[in-house]
Formats: sequence, C-alpha cells, structure tokens
Amino acid sequence: MGSEEGSFRSVDDFLKKCKESGDAAYATLRSLLERLEDPRTRVDARVFLSELQKLFAAKEDSDRCLQDYHFQIQDVYLEQYEGFQKRKKLTMMVIPSIFIPEDWSFTFYEGLNRHPDSIFKDKTVAELGCGNGWISIAIAEKWSPLKVYGLDINPRAVKISWINLYLNALDENGHPIYDGEGKTLLDRVMFFESDLLSYCRDNKIELERIVGCIPQILNPNPDAMSKIILESSSEEFLHSLSNYCALQGFVEDQFGLGLIARAVEEGISVLKPLGIMIFNMGGRPGQAVCKRLFERRGLRVNKLWQTKVLQAADTDISALVEIEKNSPHRFEFFMGLVGDQPICARTAWAYAKAGGRISHALSVYSCELRQPNNVRRIFEFLRNGFHDISSSLDLSFDDDSVADEKIPFLAYLADVLKEISFFPYEPPAGSRRFRSLVTAFMRTYHHIPLTMDNLIVFPSRTVAIESTLRLLSPRLAIVDEHLSLHLPRQWLTNLNIEKLEGIESPNEAITVIEAPRQSDLMVELIKKLKPEIVVTGVAAYESVTTSSFEHLLQITSEIGCRLLLDISDHFELSSLPTSNGVFKYLAGNPLPSHAAIVCSLLKNKVYSDLELAFIISEDEAVVKALCKAVELLQGSTPIISQYYYGCILHELLAFQLADRHPPSQRVSGKEGSPFSLSILSKMDGAELSLNESDENQLLHMDVDQSFLPITKPVRAAIFESFARQNITEAETDATSGIRELIRDSYGFPFGSDAEFIYAASTLSLFNKLVLCCIQDGGTLCFPTGSNGNHVSAAKFLKAKVSIVSTEPADGYKWTEKSLSAAMEAVEKPWIYISGPTISPTGLVYTNEEITKLLSLCAKFTARVILDTSFSGVEFNSNSREGWNLEPIMKKLSSANSAFCVALLGSLFSKLLTGGIKFSFLLINEASFVEMLHSSGGSSKPHRTIRYAVKKLLGLGDEDKTDLLKALSQQKQILGSRYSQLKQVLEDCGWEVLEAEAGISVLARPKAYLGKTVKIQDGDKLEEVKVDDSSIREAMLKSTGLCINSCLWTGVPGFCRFTIALGDGDFKRALDCIRKFNSLIH
Repeated sequence: MGSEEGSFRSVDDFLKKCKESGDAAYATLRSLLERLEDPRTRVDARVFLSELQKLFAAKEDSDRCLQDYHFQIQDVYLEQYEGFQKRKKLTMMVIPSIFIPEDWSFTFYEGLNRHPDSIFKDKTVAELGCGNGWISIAIAEKWSPLKVYGLDINPRAVKISWINLYLNALDENGHPIYDGEGKTLLDRVMFFESDLLSYCRDNKIELERIVGCIPQILNPNPDAMSKIILESSSEEFLHSLSNYCALQGFVEDQFGLGLIARAVEEGISVLKPLGIMIFNMGGRPGQAVCKRLFERRGLRVNKLWQTKVLQAADTDISALVEIEKNSPHRFEFFMGLVGDQPICARTAWAYAKAGGRISHALSVYSCELRQPNNVRRIFEFLRNGFHDISSSLDLSFDDDSVADEKIPFLAYLADVLKEISFFPYEPPAGSRRFRSLVTAFMRTYHHIPLTMDNLIVFPSRTVAIESTLRLLSPRLAIVDEHLSLHLPRQWLTNLNIEKLEGIESPNEAITVIEAPRQSDLMVELIKKLKPEIVVTGVAAYESVTTSSFEHLLQITSEIGCRLLLDISDHFELSSLPTSNGVFKYLAGNPLPSHAAIVCSLLKNKVYSDLELAFIISEDEAVVKALCKAVELLQGSTPIISQYYYGCILHELLAFQLADRHPPSQRVSGKEGSPFSLSILSKMDGAELSLNESDENQLLHMDVDQSFLPITKPVRAAIFESFARQNITEAETDATSGIRELIRDSYGFPFGSDAEFIYAASTLSLFNKLVLCCIQDGGTLCFPTGSNGNHVSAAKFLKAKVSIVSTEPADGYKWTEKSLSAAMEAVEKPWIYISGPTISPTGLVYTNEEITKLLSLCAKFTARVILDTSFSGVEFNSNSREGWNLEPIMKKLSSANSAFCVALLGSLFSKLLTGGIKFSFLLINEASFVEMLHSSGGSSKPHRTIRYAVKKLLGLGDEDKTDLLKALSQQKQILGSRYSQLKQVLEDCGWEVLEAEAGISVLARPKAYLGKTVKIQDGDKLEEVKVDDSSIREAMLKSTGLCINSCLWTGVPGFCRFTIALGDGDFKRALDCIRKFNSLIH
C-alpha cells in the first residue's frame, strides 16, 4: 500500500510497525488515514481496516491488540438508540493517547437521547472534546443533522476520529453507506483540531446545537498544562487532556469547572438565537454549583438525565482535596455505586487510596439562552478586554420580569461602554433620548400629546419638589404629608403663615404646612390658608376619575396659587399600564399654566432604590425656569439612571407600530413668566447652558465636564456595579478609600467627629453649604475669577455674597491682603477657596500659600469651604510640591476650636470617572454637620455608583498602574491642548491667562472689542457689536461654539474655554475660533 515512511505492505507489516511504540503506531495509522482520504486508495484502505478488525474480533484479542500494538478496534453498541440505518453498533478505533469511551460518554449519549428526535435534525452541531469521534458520528447516524463539527484540542484524537468516520461511512467492501436523503456520514460530519470553539469562531460558523463532554478536574501538575500541544507530544500528556483541565481564569475554577465555563461563554458567541447547549457535568461540586454555572450566564437549565458513575481510576482527585483545604466548599462523592450519603473529596481520596471504589453523580444539562441577542452583546463586551469582571456577572433570576428589565439594560450599557469613548454632553433638562422616550410612552400608551420640551428631569422626586419650591420662593406652601419628609427642617417648623402686604422679605424661609392627601381635606386647607403653591399626590381611590384632579385645578386657579401634582404611585412602566384620572384629563386637555405634574420612577424590578423623576409642564416659561433651577442646584441628573429607565421605556415601545393612533398635537403655553422680578433677575444674571436641538449640535467649551476617553478600569467598574446582584452594604461603603485619597492628596487630618456626606454632584453639596451659611447668618466671600456656576447658585439661594477684588498680578488668587480685607468687611465670613487647582483660572495654590490663607482664616474664625473638586490634573506644575495640610490644620484647630474647614471634592479629576457622578463633603465640626442634615435632601449616589467608586479606590496593583498611566497620559493631553489653544487664541488676537492645571483656560478678546461681526440668522444677516456682554452669543451664532463670557468668569473681559474635549471636537473648536476671527476681520 505504498513505500514511504510509516507505510506498510500487509497486515503483518502494519502490525510490526505498530508494535514498535505508541508513536510508531500513530504514525502508521496516520499513513492509513492518508489512503482513506485519497479517493483512489480509499476502498483498499477500508477493506484493509476490515481485515484488521476480523483479526482481533474476540474481546481478548482486541484487548491484546491495544496492549501489544497500541491501537484497538471495538464496537460501540447503540442498542435501542439505532439511527436511520437501524445500526445497533458503531465500529470505532482508539489509541492510548486519546479518551477511550467509558461511562462518562455513554451517560452523555443517554442524556442526548432524552431530547425529542427533532433536536438535531437538519441542525448545525458542534461536539466539544470529541475524543475518537463516536458521539459526533452517532448524532449524525441517528438524527441526520445538517453538519456535525467534532472538535478536540488533541491533534491525534482528530486524526483517529477521521479514521472512525471512514470506518462507519463505508461498508466492509469500501462502498459508501447512504441514508434516506442520499447522504453518507462523510457529508454530515467533519473533525477539526480546536481549542473548544475556536475553529467555529475563527471561521464564523454559527451553530444551532453545542454538545460537550469535557474534563472537570484541575491537573495536579499545573505546569504540565502550560505545554504547547503538538501531534508529537507524549502519549501521557495527550491523554491527560481528556482527564484534566488547566485554570481558565473563571470563578468556577475552584470547582474544576473553569473549562466548562469557558466553553459556555464561547458557545454564547457562536450560538444562533434559538440554539441549545448540552453538557455532561460531574456532580462532584454539587448540583447547585453546576446549575449556577449556566444560570448566572443567562441560560435556562433543564437536567435531562442523572446517574452515578465510578470515578475513573486514572484520574487524580488530589486537586479537589487542595481546594477543600483552602475553602469552605465540600465536593460530593459516594462510596461505591450504591452509597447514598455524600462524602467530601478528602474522605473519598483516602477511601480510594485504601482500595475502595468511589463514585459521583453525573448529570446531563440542556441549556437555552433567556435573551440570546442581549446576552451575546453582554459577552461580546466582556471579551473585549473585560474578562476580569465576568465573575461578577449574575444573570440568574427567579422572576422572568426581573430578567426582562436587567438583561436588556446590561446589553445596552455594554454597547454604550464599548462604543463611546466618553459620555456625551446632555443638557441640564435631561437626556434628549430619555425625554423623548418618556413622551413617546405617554403618547403611545396614554394618548397624551407631549413633547420632550415639556419635560425636565431630576435626580429624585424630593429634589424636584425642593427645587420647585426654591424657584418659586413662596411665602406659604401646602405639601402632602407623604411628600414633605425630606424637605428642610426650617421650612417645616416655620410658623410665619401670614402675608404682610407691601413688605418683601427675600431671605425669609418658606413656610410649609403638611396636609393629608384626601382631596376634600386638602381643598379645605387651600381655601382657608390661601397658599402660593400646593404640592400633593392623589389618593388611590380618587385616582380613577378626573374629578379630584379637576377640582384641585379649579380651586388653585381661583385663589391664584400653583399646583404641583405627584402621580408617582399611579405611573406604571408596563405594557398594560392602568390609566388614571390625571392621564385621562391630559389626553384631552392641555395642562393649565399654573399646574405641573411630578413623577418619580422608582418601582423597577431590579434596582429598588434607583430613582429618577421628571416634571411635566406645558408652560414654556415654567419649563425654562425649572431647567435653570436644576442646573443651578444640581448641575444635571446622573446619565446612567436615565440610561436605565430609558432602556425600560425603549423595550416597552420597541414592539409598537409608530404613530398608529397619533394623538392630536397642541402648542405649549407661551404665557408670561409668573415669577417675581427679583427671582427673574437672579436667574438672568446666571450664564447658564444654551438650548440645542438634535439637528443643531453645539460644541461645548462652557461646561465643567471631561470628554476625554473613559479609562478601562472606570468602564469595568461601571459595568460590574450593575451586573452584580445582592451587593452588601460593606461593598458600597467607600469611606475608607475616600479617606486615603484625601490623606494622600492633601494631607487633610481627620478628627474623631469627622463626617462624610456624599452626593451625586459637587454643586448640590456646595449648595448645602450655602444654605448653612444662610442659616448661620454668614456672608459667602468669593475671589474674582471664581466658578460662575457656584457664584450664581449662591445668589439664586439668596445668600449674602461678596465678590472680592483680587489682582491680575496675583492671577486673581486670594492673597493675605485681599483675604484680610474681605473678612474685615463682613460679619461671619464664609471663605470659598478653590484649590489646589483654581477653577476656572487654571492656576494652583502652593502648600505655602494655602497654609498662610488658612492661618489668616483661623485668626478671624472664618468658616472655610475648601473646594478640591477641580483638582487632580496639574499639567504644568509637576515641579511644585503637593499639599500637606495636616500640620497647619492640627495647629489651628488646637488654637481655635471654633475654626472649621469643610473640604469639598469629587472623583471627577482624580480618577477621570466619566459617567460616575460622585462627590463628597468632609466636615470635622458636629454643629456644622447638624446644620447640613437639616438643610434638605440631596441626590445621593446610588449603591451601584458607590460600589463602582469603592472598586476604583481599591484597585489592585496592576489595574491601579493602568489607571495611573491613563491619568498621566491625560495630563499630557491637557497640557498639549492648553498649548495648542493658547497658540490659536493668541494668533487670533486673544490675550490668554497663563494656566497650570485643570480643564479651563481664560482669554480676553482684546482685538475684537468694539468691532462688528455679521451673522447669518436664517434668511437675514445680522450685525453684532462685540463687547463683554455679546461675545458669547456672537461666537455661538456664527460658529456653533459655546464659551463662557466674563459674566460667568467674573474676571473683567475674560472668557472661559474648557479643553477636555474629544480629539475631533477639540480640532473643530479650534476651527471655530479661527472662523470667528475671519468673520471679524
């Protein structure tokens, strides 16, 4: 049959070569395979195999053949499981270096047979760990699949499987055996060398069925598993691949199930949507552990078959003994096949050593993905560099409704984190996508013709109500007792309910009277007390019809007061939401201008305390004023909360036909502003964000937000925080990490009475301090060149504000001279210091400078707000030492116990946290803490955010190195951006203030002042004279670039540009500056 090496001329010659060694036998068999593969020699080769089989037909001869000639041909009996040809057996060859069929694989085949016959018919199937290929061939024989891919990492197993395929596809005379469809097994089965599903993945083969019977015990010799797998590897090593597996980097490694876990995750990537995976699972780790492996990856599990099998004598279970030694887990073995009491691995090992036979349960599990497309998207994200967090993923749910919420959201979040390099700018009114989804839900399910411009988003219902009350500043408000729990204590204890005609007291606290929710009692109170605003909900029994709502609208309109109605208890995120009287009214009538609706989204299935709220108003003036209020008081609402509820709304709208029954459109009210002139003047004095549409996207160099790439550790922390289930309180307490961060960054000391207060935004915490200043009767002192948002917020809250002139020569910093003059000029000074990085000038206070300033403040017993929230990216001050405040703070505190410093900070710059909104306030004085707690509610970070922060602050050495490297790179980017922007501005006639840190640059348009620029506004050409008050609008209208004018910076003539933009946006911004220059000249 040939003359080349490894060939043979006769059976005797063949056996002689095989007898030399196992490697020689394999080489000879490989030569035989080559002849089977060649159509010219295939018939002779198959006849030759028949002769070999007849020579060793008896069992004794077959066993001797394996021992003497290193191969064996044996029959595998299918009995009642015969296929189309009614075969009762398959003829199979084995060699010592591959897995020999035994109880494991027979039990697996029995489990496969418990599926209906249609399970594999005309399907594309892959078998993992096919060994000698008998199960792949049996599947093809019985069920006529479209294609079966037998896969094994052992190259010798693949070659022997091909021989077995020819053995069964051809009869003893070498003729093809055709099935009822005119196909042979050669048409249906192929074998490939593959590490699990790598062959299918690399060749983009999508599968409908995946079956696997693969190793589930860690190799006692881990180094052995690190060898490269070659066809020429030793028989012992190749055979060990069928018994043992290596560590795979999964949490299931501790149970020996890491290879199964990897197979499942690879299967998810190549499995078609309605595909099924079937695995043989040894019951040694326990049935609960086995099931959880599948369930936490989003699969529904069905146990097809279970039995007991004897533990293979050639498998060493000492690795399981080691696992038990180092963990509380206990494996399950049994003494013999009849034992019914489980014993641990250590006992089983000892019993086996003494000559006893041990067994374990063996189960066959069939698994289907809950939501195939969504689960696949999740695992695509994890494979893209985030494998380390896969152990935290938990997609197992007892309630399908929970799965229907969480899995789509995780898939959406995975897409967002994979596709975006930064979280985009969203207006303070809320994400445009989220607001449009809310209004689409209202139109589709309740036939209410709202638009996104009728909605303002808030972090919570409490914040929405408090913000509305602060905006309106009523003398008297009546508030539903269920809605007043977190309002400022002073409002709830104030007894001033009488209105004094002709007398305005702008700093007087609001008086809130708590009232029952029952509408007749509420109406009676409204008639008697005549409040300026009513905030109430609707009792369940009154919510069905419109009458209660209409009565409230009528009575509040008659006495001239505003109404804020809470519908949170009656708003259902469901495909079958119940209607209510308010929605019935709104479907047919516009909301009167004096009324607004507030709704809290809290009743979700997954994150029980993840809250979001929105206010609905059809009065344009009200909407604009509330937008400004939320921007001044909160900054914005956390974007990920909007993603979550937006995802739920999207799922509820996805199957609906668009505008099948469109509601009638109505025009929003254009009534004049109902607010007092004093409030309007404070609002107008604040330079706030500009409205933009989806069609007219603006470039924002006017917001305190980083659009630099989100680092990999931050992405991982965000996803893990939402993927986890059953997060404990200890896992969300980031205080120890924050303490360490503050100590390392600023050397700030902690007293025994130190308390941390957390919020989603720095601005909300700053505003709590402003309210404390008001309650204390203090005056808040800002230096020239302070953050415009902070100054505007303080004025909006009616604090006494003093803007202290500081000198250009000092970079507009506080100096001992300017600070001393400020404190001498006011009673109870509250001093605001932004540092080490000063926002927005970008300069830095040295340790010596801050030490002198704090010493001076202590001398006057001033309260200090030390705002570090803009610090952490010092790009031109590397030679300067950092802060170490411990010595001076201890000295000052011991000398003056009344001296107090409130340290305000965030992770915005320290960790470049992207969409994680997390800020902190550290206070060392008990009385100060008491004032803060009584000042009203704030938007607290959700537990998922706290978990992510704790995770980031506790990163391991490798991940921390990655994060520090990313921070260093972004400092370099900001330094480069500053240089580029400075050059372009100076080339265009701007005077640039030198900066050392932060994300802001100040510049004065000295070459433009007094000149005119022609701006195309629709069909008309408009001429604008450039001065301090018009530069922002002129730049915006002519180029689409948003900057802050000197009204915001407080520095005469100087505008603010932020530089933490994406690469493309930064280049566009530079082009806008050049374009504006060309229009001027």
